Amino acid sequence: MKRKYLSSVAIMLLVLVVMVGCGKAPEAAPAATPAATPESTGNKAATVDPADVSVVFIPKLTGNMFFESANVGAQAIAKEVGFECKYDGTTNATVADQVQVINSAVNQGYNAIAVSSNSPDGLNEALKSAADSGIKVVTWDSDVNPEYRSIMVSQGTPDQLGKMLVDMVADQIDDAKNAEIKFAFFYSSPTVTDQNSWVEAAKTYVAAEFPKWELVTTEYGESDAQKSIQVGESILNTYADIDAVICPDSTALPGMAQAAKNLGKNADDVIITGFATPSSMRDFIKDGTLKQFGLWDCGVQGAMGAYIAYWLAAGNDFVVGDKIDIPTVGEVEIMPNSVLNYDYLADDSGIVLMPERTIFDINNIDDFNF
Repeated sequence: MKRKYLSSVAIMLLVLVVMVGCGKAPEAAPAATPAATPESTGNKAATVDPADVSVVFIPKLTGNMFFESANVGAQAIAKEVGFECKYDGTTNATVADQVQVINSAVNQGYNAIAVSSNSPDGLNEALKSAADSGIKVVTWDSDVNPEYRSIMVSQGTPDQLGKMLVDMVADQIDDAKNAEIKFAFFYSSPTVTDQNSWVEAAKTYVAAEFPKWELVTTEYGESDAQKSIQVGESILNTYADIDAVICPDSTALPGMAQAAKNLGKNADDVIITGFATPSSMRDFIKDGTLKQFGLWDCGVQGAMGAYIAYWLAAGNDFVVGDKIDIPTVGEVEIMPNSVLNYDYLADDSGIVLMPERTIFDINNIDDFNF
């Protein structure tokens, strides 16, 4: 990474030393004015040549439309700004594979990592080793223990996303507050950070607002497309009278929709909703398998994750409360970890929230191409 040469202050001091060494007494200087402290706002990465900064952008797994779309955003902003961004992952959503990718980034001398983690704690040692090597660590989509990264780019708070999941079901039920329904959660795994936090928040919201709803099961598809279809069919066969299945996972939701279609069921038989990309759900919306689902612009999230990793690697410092101006996205504030219900608070560790989330249905599904 190229370093800034001599600052203007250093040059002035050098001139003064030369003048004193030549025996010329300097004129009396005016009272010193304290130097302004640079704000962590705006693109200050011009302190180095962007071409000297390299970022590894790591998904939970490759081949999934959500993560491929996020990478499109990451590559677009890398091209615009001029830094290197390597997309690196495997088709397996495992901690072991992500550890291998992180270790490879360290060995190859990359400057920063932006990772969507498959585990809240499984990457700790690998990320600590990376940070000890001088690599900046950012997370996006799914977090790690906040002690092991600088900034997390989150799609929203657990309360926001948990409520959104439940409300997408409630919107499809007459008198939802008093209705007696049976529902299930179906997502990737019991250890993945983001989805579990949303589900816990959703459970709290259901207990407070929909006390007659009954949770009958929670199932996992392990981010495997074929397994998700099989688990989906199992849920529908085991709980023949189930009213709704909530899938906060971009593999489980299309898998659940395909399972319902395989069994001849549609949105009038069982409510299926959750989070996935519009492209993966478009046909299911149009054929009536489900009526609505949600997400956020994962391309924007990918761009934010990659850019913030670059911004840190380019030499920028921050404290919680500072703002960063992200090209094509705008100004974002670095918030304390407590917005994601963490106990760990530090000036150099925080959260950046995405600006908005979207519900997709038959009226707007063709307006989105990711």
